[in-house]
Amino acid sequence: MATAPIPSVTHRQPHWEWQYLDLMRQIWEQGDERVDRTGVGTRSVFGAQIRFDLSGGAMPLVTTKRVYWKTAAREFLWFLTGETNIRPLVQQGVKIWNEWPHANYVKATGEAISVEAFAERIAADGVFAAQWGDLGPVYGKQWVDWPTYEPVGEGLFRAGPGINQVAQVVDSLRSNPGSRRHIVEGWNVAELDRMALPPCHKTYQFHVAKGQGSGQLNCLLYQRSCDVALGLPFNLFGAALFTRLLAQQCELEPGELVWMGGDTHLYLNHAELVEAQLARVPSGNPTMAILRRPESIFDYAIEDFAVADYAPQAPISAPVAV
Repeated sequence: MATAPIPSVTHRQPHWEWQYLDLMRQIWEQGDERVDRTGVGTRSVFGAQIRFDLSGGAMPLVTTKRVYWKTAAREFLWFLTGETNIRPLVQQGVKIWNEWPHANYVKATGEAISVEAFAERIAADGVFAAQWGDLGPVYGKQWVDWPTYEPVGEGLFRAGPGINQVAQVVDSLRSNPGSRRHIVEGWNVAELDRMALPPCHKTYQFHVAKGQGSGQLNCLLYQRSCDVALGLPFNLFGAALFTRLLAQQCELEPGELVWMGGDTHLYLNHAELVEAQLARVPSGNPTMAILRRPESIFDYAIEDFAVADYAPQAPISAPVAV
């Protein structure tokens, strides 16, 4: 399928988003077409990288379509609570996780209920939400309550205190900034089969370099599986937000965000989105301010964030592959 022409490299402005669009074009034109878990089919490349300078309040918000950054921020704050039930998200109008428990409910009960009606029941009925709204031990559970086990006899174990990886990273950045172990990991092999979706953005590593003040905080996110059209814009914003929160809590300056993708793909049913977005030209340089510094990284609220100079082009919708 032919794609829309884009400005030649020699006529481009040095906007970070060309990295994103070039990756999208590479996948669509050269990617390996393959059958995937969802049955939709993808075009995929393996091993990709995007780099973004976070200095001066800059945020990697895609401008060639609207990214609902408040939705992404609410999801990230939900991760930090360790919550695994979608009800708090649904009550804030965040819909991005609804399809998985809805599909599970329809399969288990046979009830022909729409995603929208299912979400309304989740929001209104706490008992129903407790039974059908849980995603299993996804993201936040692993980030702030990684399970441990203590021996109580020969071959017998009981649950021990959970490990708060995020709190540990805050402590290590403050006390031992030169460490190579500033890592938050979501890939808990023992619990993957209990998760609605195993973690895609699975490993965050942080690095303190010399810079102004106490230093510059860099972040590398490794993503094992990446839906470039729908997921990656959220993932880039989330990783940048994570870095900014840690930097503020540890009196560091935000540095560079390095994103790395394993299976980096576009779904075959996203053709219209891809064609439309590749025909657009990036513009603007959005920034984000954090309006207060709470006592801990777990105490931020959506009202603490203000994005400026973000004037994206029109939204482009596409179906989510479940």
